[in-house]
Amino acid sequence: MTSRLFTTLLVLIGLTAFGQLRDSIYVKTEIFEVVYSEVLEQPKWLKYNSTNRPKNVDRTGLDFYKVPYIYTSDNADYAKNTFDKGHLAPAASFADSEENMKATFSYLNCALQHQDLNRGEWRLLEEQERAWDSSENLEILVKVVFGKESYQLPSGATVPTRFEKHIYFTKKKTWACYDFPNEKPLNKWPQYLFVCQIHR
Repeated sequence: MTSRLFTTLLVLIGLTAFGQLRDSIYVKTEIFEVVYSEVLEQPKWLKYNSTNRPKNVDRTGLDFYKVPYIYTSDNADYAKNTFDKGHLAPAASFADSEENMKATFSYLNCALQHQDLNRGEWRLLEEQERAWDSSENLEILVKVVFGKESYQLPSGATVPTRFEKHIYFTKKKTWACYDFPNEKPLNKWPQYLFVCQIHR
C-alpha cells in the first residue's frame, strides 16, 4: 500500500524533483484556465472571464502562494529587480468573494512584469475591462510571449518579452487586442491596440 501511494505521488509530481521539468501543464481552476511552463517558471497563456462581479472583499494581507505538484516561480524571482508579481487575471475583477480573490494570488496567475507596466498602463487597461463588463461579459486571453530577448534570472525564472491581451466582447462579437512590451510604457494603453487574428 505504501509503495503504491509513493508511486502515485511521483506521477502527480511529474518527477520534477528529479529535474524533469514540464514545458506545458494545463490547469483549470474555478476562475481561470492556464498553461504553465515549469521550464520557464512562468505561464504561457491564461484565460478568464470578466463579468461585472460585485466588490465585496479587498486584497489586504494577501500574497502569492505556490501550488502543489507544479514547479512555479516564487518570491526569490521578484527580489531586488524591476519586476512585479504581475496578475494575469486581475484580483480586482474577482473581488466578489474571499475564495475567488485568494485564487488570483496563485503563482500560476503570476508573471514577471516590469513594475512600470504592471502599475501603469496594464493596470489602467484592467480598470477599463471592469468598465466594459458593466454592459457585457468579456472573455479574455493573456498570452505571455518569450523571444530571443528573454533571459533567465539567477533565481531560475525566465523573463517574458511581451504580454498580449485579447479581449472578446460577447454581445458585439468583436475583439480588441493589445500588445505590450515588457518594459516601461512609452504610450497610453489605447495605443498598444493591434489587429489580432483569432478563431474561436
